[in-house]
Amino acid sequence: MKNKIEQCGVKVSQELVQEVLSRVRNDWEAAFTFFLWAGRQPGYVHSVHEYNSMISILAKMRKFDTAWSLIDEMRGVKTGVSLVVPQTLLIMIRRYCAVHDVGRAINTFYAYKRFKFDVGIEEFQSLLSALCRYKNVQDAEHLMFSKKDVFPFNTKSFNIVLNGWSNVIGSPRQSDRIWREMCKRGIQYDAVSYASIISCYSKAGNLYKVLKLYNQMNEMRIEPDRKVYNAVIHALAKARHVKEAINLMKAMEDKGIAPNTVTYNSLIKPLCKARKIDEARGVFDEMLQRGHSPTIRTYHAFFRILRTGEEVFALLEKMRKMGCQPITDTYIMLIRKFCRWRQFDDVFKLWNEMSENGISPDRSSYIVLIHGLFLNGKLEAAYKYYTDMKQTQLLPDPKIDEMLSTWLSNKQMAECRMTKSKGDQSNFSQ
Repeated sequence: MKNKIEQCGVKVSQELVQEVLSRVRNDWEAAFTFFLWAGRQPGYVHSVHEYNSMISILAKMRKFDTAWSLIDEMRGVKTGVSLVVPQTLLIMIRRYCAVHDVGRAINTFYAYKRFKFDVGIEEFQSLLSALCRYKNVQDAEHLMFSKKDVFPFNTKSFNIVLNGWSNVIGSPRQSDRIWREMCKRGIQYDAVSYASIISCYSKAGNLYKVLKLYNQMNEMRIEPDRKVYNAVIHALAKARHVKEAINLMKAMEDKGIAPNTVTYNSLIKPLCKARKIDEARGVFDEMLQRGHSPTIRTYHAFFRILRTGEEVFALLEKMRKMGCQPITDTYIMLIRKFCRWRQFDDVFKLWNEMSENGISPDRSSYIVLIHGLFLNGKLEAAYKYYTDMKQTQLLPDPKIDEMLSTWLSNKQMAECRMTKSKGDQSNFSQ
């Protein structure tokens, strides 16, 4: 790769580097090789944006030491000019949170002072947000309470933790506990607070709680925002009160809040789950007429209720024509569906299509494919993809590892017995 890059004769620019890093962001070695080569070209110097992009790629693949070496380079020990910005450290904080290394995430937050950056409530709330985003909500809550003397409680900090329990973890019990804690400590609720907890109860299907909180909000004269309306509409539709959900959507418009794609999805998903397909299609058509583009979530709702391969590929084609491309989760869902239907030609067709569309199979997609093949007796094919998975340095699922190791061991033993049996027969005939 290095030799090919050296011989290509391309003139390096910031636009080119940004585009290449974006294209190869899932292959850290290719990205880093290109990044280093670009940095050596005469007259070219990496900007903060390129450094941050490369650091993000490295940290995403857990190459934290290499990422820190780039940050040291950015500090400009030789030039005396530092390119490190708060966003650089926030990238590292988020990546540590993603792998649940809370200690290093917090230590990186403390490094703000070492880089002579201001550390105020906004920076602290960015740390809380990063922790909650990647399900470290208990750690975020503990940090918020333990640092209350340095970073005094306010509504936004509590809202971050509340949303973590409500919509990241999805625990109504924990959400209710934080809600009561806010009341006990005199922290004012706002529209964001209500949106978080109403959304939580909406997903849990607790219509009584949703309506109680919605009415309470109106009594307190806190204007519902679009998120609140969307959550209530979803809860009503999920409880099969479709007429009431549509009426609320009209009331929302009357108050000057236009429905968006999420609003329509809040109706479509429950309707699809209830197998009210005609009503779901009616909402979908209205969505298009109002100029709203369906999202991947819209199509996923319909994919889940399809019953034949022809319907699946027809919807995929329609989806692409409307400018919405399938993502990894789409392929995982459809591969699982086709494995269940034992339509393996379509399974492999979708698998190959992933790569053709520039989507590198991740650990989850390999596990779904291997598991589906194994359970359907396609043991040789399962083992082939299991080997491919290990070669791409993705960690196999322990259960699959055990299943295929047992199968391989039994296969080798059977082959040994067969060879021995043939040898014995040959000796006997002699």
